[in-house]
Amino acid sequence: MTINEVAAEAGVSIKTVSRVLNREPNVREDTRKRVLAAAEALRYRPSQSARSLAGSRSFLICLLYDNPSPAYVSDVQQGAVSRCREAGYHLIVEPIDSHAPDLARTVEATISTLQVDGVILTPPVSDNVEVLDVLERLGAAYVRIAPDRSPERAASVGMDDRRAAYDMTAHLIGLGHRDIGFIKGHPEHGAAHLRFDGFAAAMQDHGLEVEPSRVAQGWFSFRSGLEAADKLLSPATRPTALFASNDDMALGAIAVASRLGLRVPQDLSIVGFDNTPSAITAWPPLTTVRQPIVEMAAAAAALLLNGEAAAKGSTGQPPHRMLDFEIVTRESAAPPPG
Repeated sequence: MTINEVAAEAGVSIKTVSRVLNREPNVREDTRKRVLAAAEALRYRPSQSARSLAGSRSFLICLLYDNPSPAYVSDVQQGAVSRCREAGYHLIVEPIDSHAPDLARTVEATISTLQVDGVILTPPVSDNVEVLDVLERLGAAYVRIAPDRSPERAASVGMDDRRAAYDMTAHLIGLGHRDIGFIKGHPEHGAAHLRFDGFAAAMQDHGLEVEPSRVAQGWFSFRSGLEAADKLLSPATRPTALFASNDDMALGAIAVASRLGLRVPQDLSIVGFDNTPSAITAWPPLTTVRQPIVEMAAAAAALLLNGEAAAKGSTGQPPHRMLDFEIVTRESAAPPPG
């Protein structure tokens, strides 16, 4: 089937069919429905190359990531793909090494070769100055997910990580815990610092000390959760609760507790952050912060597709979207023993 046949079936011009299929504005709703119905009836599918040539667009969005948590990356892809499909775009997912000596050259080659219509950046790439400089030099529109610095550089989507960590800590204190350990996230992620700040603020506001011996460095990976929990749970005097900066590390802590013969939550409460699928399937199911990762990625894609994430040099302040979080209580947290 051809676009000419769709136009004839709908009783409109070829140009109108093109505008409808490319989701351009200023088309009457009844005309839009008639064209879409005709295209569906004739099973017409425009070729990607023809669309690109006609509108000087590639209909491609690129996702750049460097994140140790597979669950986080999976959720980001899910959210971005769903929004891109709705608009007739394709998502290209490109892993990068933030510490590679040829990072700038790699990013420039990727974006230049693919000729994408926009780029989504996840932490820690969203704060990588080298990457931001390359994208701006190329004139590429981009959106940052959960950036920590320079909000004026580009549009972004995020949530209040500090408040979420504060509320989770307050939840543990409300259960009766006074001796709480904390596993920090990857130091290159802005959200990791905000989550520790929220934890420390809640402890201070409730008159509790943050003991250095109760804080361990993690890297947002299951293995780093194992190593951090080993440090925090091995001493003779242990905390009654552990707050890990993401679910992967919390699950590592649960594994260490099991090896040490500690029952969760009877002997030790453990909570996480993100609400990944593994938080539900773990035993016991994990009390955690529901970070709207899927929704944030969809919102980032929408900013690009709606033209709100203009390339650097446009006038006005870039938009910033803040989404809500939720404290999800499950069986891994309870009042302290005794």
